[in-house]
Formats: sequence, structure tokens, C-alpha cells
Amino acid sequence: MYSNLYTFFANRFPTNTAKAVIETSDGQSYTYAELDQYSARLAGRFRRLGLEPGDRVAVSVENSPHALFVYLGCLRAGLVYLPLNTAYQRRELEYFIADAEPRAIICRPQAAATVRELAPAALVETLDERGEGSLTEACQRLPAEFTPVDRAPDDTATILYTSGTTGRPKGVMLSSRNLAANALALTQAWGMNEADVLLHTLPLFHAHGLFIATHCMLLGAATMRMVPRFEVAAVLELLPRSTVFMGVPTLYRRLLGAPELSRALCRNMRLFTCGSAPLTVETFNQFEHRTGHFILERYGMTETLITTSNPLDGPRVAGSVGLALPGVSLRVAGEDGRPVPTGVPAEVQVKGESVFRGYWKQPEKTEQDFTDDGFFKTGDIGRLDAHGYLFLVGRAKDLIISGGYNVYPKEIELVINSIEGVVESAVFGVPHPDFGEAVVAAVVPDDAGRCPKAFEIIERLRTQVANYKVPKRVLFVDALPRNVMGKVQKDFLSQHYSQLFSER
Repeated sequence: MYSNLYTFFANRFPTNTAKAVIETSDGQSYTYAELDQYSARLAGRFRRLGLEPGDRVAVSVENSPHALFVYLGCLRAGLVYLPLNTAYQRRELEYFIADAEPRAIICRPQAAATVRELAPAALVETLDERGEGSLTEACQRLPAEFTPVDRAPDDTATILYTSGTTGRPKGVMLSSRNLAANALALTQAWGMNEADVLLHTLPLFHAHGLFIATHCMLLGAATMRMVPRFEVAAVLELLPRSTVFMGVPTLYRRLLGAPELSRALCRNMRLFTCGSAPLTVETFNQFEHRTGHFILERYGMTETLITTSNPLDGPRVAGSVGLALPGVSLRVAGEDGRPVPTGVPAEVQVKGESVFRGYWKQPEKTEQDFTDDGFFKTGDIGRLDAHGYLFLVGRAKDLIISGGYNVYPKEIELVINSIEGVVESAVFGVPHPDFGEAVVAAVVPDDAGRCPKAFEIIERLRTQVANYKVPKRVLFVDALPRNVMGKVQKDFLSQHYSQLFSER
């Protein structure tokens, strides 16, 4: 048993510590030995700042090798890592800081003034995409050795915020045991090894980019080619020198739009995985036709990490998110909590070592989301076939997944409804050829003509919420459709406007 999550990873680092762990698109390279040294200095810096094991460290920085080193430094020091999307606006940051009460915040230099204003009691350090800032400057002369702090496997290692149907984001507490168990299961299931080169384009503030892709790379002692953000040209250039790519459906659709994508370009690739949003059968089939590779689709959520995956060696079924991973108990159950017959849709429920400890400061919500026998109620609707493959047929009420990011309408509606001249609004998702789903808002204006124009509402939202949450269209309607109980019928809106972004 490990005494620290960093130790769990470090015990599996290659014996040749001069092997590259990260290679960047601008030609920089970092070895496993340097990863160990950088993370040790950062852990030492956190200790000198007076941070104690269990203290929360909020991190809102761009992708870079040093962003990963900060995460590992937090683990070594026994701190709770709190990643925040760099797209969050002041209003959003204010909520996260007030709720999580971080002792320290690491942010981009241009955000430092705002962060200090929002969190006057917190220690604030800066880090930019080049790895420069007050944090790295303070670490330069510190020792490159640091004994990892002992932590119990069930101690919280990280908190990730996920949106809720009430519009109030919830902090998901993930323990060292959760993260280690899932990383080990995925590394074995996907065959990650020292010969692999992971082409990494996902954000490190997201569970997919950090806890799935990066953890698999570390446990497999592989190399990561880090691209700051997804760009088709950059990915096409690096594919011939890579073996593994992990993405969301939007990224695969964009790659399919490039005529250069071919079997020859993917000749050295071993594995393509997809998650964070449903992959269409059409995209699955088109990608196999163009590249000769079947995308391996899997399923999970922030609260559970990855729970199912199509097999590495075995049938990868189009439209299915695969089989339960080792160590995961999965059932499709009715409202009475009893499993339903094969092929019958019902709620997906899971239990296992990767399932989270609970919601930060919300014990009542935690209790509501678990069954009496310990299964987490995902809210997603699925069915199992005779071979145990899971097919998702619906999902948590109102959830929109746009470009792999979760958007809950209530949060956006609260902002729109606060605008003078807006009587009420309904936010819903419709099919989009690139993002999978697009966020759309139906707005009822008042009779006095005070309601802003559509583009003005969109511009107002851009200052209040992350860009991926901003509606791509704002539609004005006389009234919102309601059922006999007065509840807004968002299913009707989604269906009525389903062709809004259809390709012509």
C-alpha cells in the first residue's frame, strides 16, 4: 500500500529516469528525473508558505509541463488540488473561492489582481504557459528533494467542481484511493507501457486530461507529447510519431474534416479513445474507414471517474460505451433499486473503489445520490445487452454536453433572467455538427421593449460565464411551452429547434 498518491506513481516511473516524460510542441523536453525534481521543489515551496496537509490549493493556469508539476507537487505535500477552468469569469471564480476556501491560489499573471481581490486571505502565486511566474521563481533555489507526506488512501486528494441542476456547482471529493484504483484499471485495460507516446491536447483542469490521460501516461511510464490546445494541423503533424490519442467526439469530427487524415498518417498509432460525450455511430464508422482504427469509447463522470470501456482486445461495439472495468460493479436499475432485465432502459448505477467520497460541504446531497446498498445513482439512462455492453440512451435531466464540457441550463438561466427586460428563459441543447450539442436559449421579453437584442444578451453572458456555456443562439418567443403542471417542456424546445444547426 502506498502512503502518498505521488509515491504510487513514482514507484512505476521507468528505471531510466533520463527518459522523456514530456515533450512540448516548441521543442522542450523534460525527463522523469526532472519531473521528480520540479515537483519536489514545488512541494517544498508549499511547505515554506505554511500550507498544511489537507489545505486546498486552487489552480487556474494554462496547459504546460509546469502545470503538471504543480499538481504532482500538491500530491507530494499532501495538499488538496483544486483545478479551475481558465475560462471562468469573475462571477464564477467568486463562487468557487468562497465555497472551497483555498489557502493558496495559483493563477495566470493577468488574473492575479482579480484573484487577490476575491481572496484577500489566500496566498497567491502566478504561473504562465511558459512555466514562468512568481511560483517558479521562488522554487529555483529550493532543494530538489522532498519526502512525500503520508496520507491515508481515503483522504481527499482533489476536488473538482461539477455543475448541478440547481445551478450551484458541487465540489466532488476524490480520494487517493479513487484516483489510484481508476488509473491502475485503465492502464491495464488499455495496455499503456513505456513504448507509448501519448499525444495530449486536453486541458489539465479537466478530469479527462489530468486524471485519465496523464495518470495513464505516468503509470505506464510513457512519454507525453503536450500540445497546449487542440489544433487539427498540430495533431496531424504529430500523429505519425505518436501511439495513443485521447479525445472527445468534437475533436474526432474535426479530424475527419481534414482531407490529410489517412491510414498512412496513423500507421504508428495503437489506440484512439473517446469520452466525455456520446460518440455517434456515424463518426465511429467514418473514422474506421479513414484510418483503419476503431475508436475505443468509454464512459464515466466526475463522481465515478471511468467505469466502463470497450475492450482493447475484443469487439468494440459502435454506439456502446463498453463493459464494466475490473473492480466496478454496474447495474441498470429501476426506481425500486432492482436490476431490470437485459435490454430494458433504466438508471445506470455504479459502485467501486473509483467512486467519489462525497460532495464538498453537501452531506445531504451525497446521501441522496447513493442507494442504501452503496451504489451511486448516475442519473444517466442506459441498457445492457446480453454480453454486458452498456448503451446509453439518455442522461441526467437537462444536461447539455457541448464539445465534451457539461453545461447545466439552470446556471445560464439564472444569469439571463437577471437581465432587465427578460421575463423568463429556458436553456436547452440541440444537435450541432461540430460540438455534438449546442447551447440555445429561448427568451421571453417583457412588453415594455426593455429586453436587449440577442447579440447583447450573448455579450453579457460572455462576461459572466465560461465561453463554452454561452448560448450559440438566443431566440425570442412569446411564451415557453409548459405541461399541465406548469413545468417548462425543454424536450419540446429541443425537438422543435433540432434543425437549427443542421448542415445545409
